[in-house]
Amino acid sequence: MPITGISRRTVLAAAGATAAVAATGLAAAPAARAASPTLPNGTSKDKVLVVGMDGLRYDRIDAAKAPHLKSLIANGTYGRSLLYANPMAATSSGPGWSTISTGVWPDKHGVKDNSFTGKNYGQYPGFLARLHQIRPELSLFAAVDWPELDTHGTVTAGADAKIVYNNDYAVNDLVITDITEDILRNQNPDVLFVYFGETDAAGHSYGAASQRYLDAIDVQDAYLGRLLAAIKARPGYATERWTVIVTTDHGHTDGGGHGGSAIEERRTFVLAQGPGIAAGLRPIDTRLVDVAATVYHQLGITPDPSWGLDGKPIQERSADPFDALHGSLSGRVDETGIPAGVLGFTHTAPSGWSVINSAMGTGGMTEWRGWSFATDEFWTRTQRDQSRELNVRARGVFAVADSDEWADKTFSGTYDSTLVTPAYSVSGASRVTLDFTTFYRQEGAQSAQVLVSFNGGTPTPVKSYTADVISKPQSLTVAVPAGATSASFRFRYTGANNWYWTIDGVKVTAS
Repeated sequence: MPITGISRRTVLAAAGATAAVAATGLAAAPAARAASPTLPNGTSKDKVLVVGMDGLRYDRIDAAKAPHLKSLIANGTYGRSLLYANPMAATSSGPGWSTISTGVWPDKHGVKDNSFTGKNYGQYPGFLARLHQIRPELSLFAAVDWPELDTHGTVTAGADAKIVYNNDYAVNDLVITDITEDILRNQNPDVLFVYFGETDAAGHSYGAASQRYLDAIDVQDAYLGRLLAAIKARPGYATERWTVIVTTDHGHTDGGGHGGSAIEERRTFVLAQGPGIAAGLRPIDTRLVDVAATVYHQLGITPDPSWGLDGKPIQERSADPFDALHGSLSGRVDETGIPAGVLGFTHTAPSGWSVINSAMGTGGMTEWRGWSFATDEFWTRTQRDQSRELNVRARGVFAVADSDEWADKTFSGTYDSTLVTPAYSVSGASRVTLDFTTFYRQEGAQSAQVLVSFNGGTPTPVKSYTADVISKPQSLTVAVPAGATSASFRFRYTGANNWYWTIDGVKVTAS
């Protein structure tokens, strides 16, 4: 968190969408807390608790005791992934919680740092605000002790009742737990967002590699355990369908701090347990934007396409053929900046796909000689701060052509490689549509073309990229010639120590 050492605390308890009562006191004297706010009576048997643990680096959970987190991991679905970095946004709390709450990436919600300048919550509201709009009968609660999450409307907007404390986390995380536990046991909320900040404070003061950081995880884990027990103690628990989601906004360096592009700062996770969510699953295609989509799904809400969500429910698996390669990924060959234990690349294409390297130059870095298939962690470790961290809409394993990294070892010729899809049936169709997600950086004489071939004939260009496309979905529709029965697409990239092109989520539909 950017603000520390504030000793005043503020409790806000909203009796309705517009009314609020404030009480102030010294955070150093936690013995007397404000009474729990009164919520409207809930109306749904489907209920969701979202617990945000600020700056909780997922690889440190293993080293902590954390029995409740580990139980949720064992009995729920646990997806780990990496954040963006600048220039899309800093790995700081403003962008992180905005991404969690809105279900879209910073290039949509507009928050790039903790100033919240450029926020676009009007178009992309947080999930509580969205629920208040579309399901006003739901009982919604929020509790935070980083007040910026309230003053900017990031997570508390739309709540029927909320408590907001200034950031003395060692005191106020406990008070938030007391109040939320009381509400869970004695009232009937439908959706709750609860924020804990002590892990982030410990990370800043002592570093993520410290015992104090592990102790903070254990403290928050105990708070989580109290909330879980309160849910199970509810009189109506047997007939309710509860989903619990735990997530974080960013990681921390071993020495403490975040905001930059180091892998440790970019680590995030989404952990969920509830109806329809598999136990013990470790999906490779989860992203931080999936929290809001999971909340909607568990409430039986189908998002309108106009919402523009980037996320998907955590239990919804990707049909992307590249993800099938995950179990066969290899470790580094020539790349020295990637730790030896990180398995993250292969040249072997998925079944039905192929790579044409007949015009490819010789030498260069083995990992990137022609189209490769890689993970975010493996690829972005090659070289920080060259915008590879912005490939946020790719999930799991994706295809990458990177002439810049290929040229980091002695080579001859140019980079010229073509990725070829399987042949898809177009019999009786008048058009065929190619959907995919791409990230492309342009430089010099580099080129990127999408081509189509019908019935195995000569490939014809249908799209050329000549300017940067920063992680965007693409949709290309081509007329099907008379008599054509199959269509295959190609992605041809050429360069000479230029930049890169990634492809993911390929889908071909004939109509």
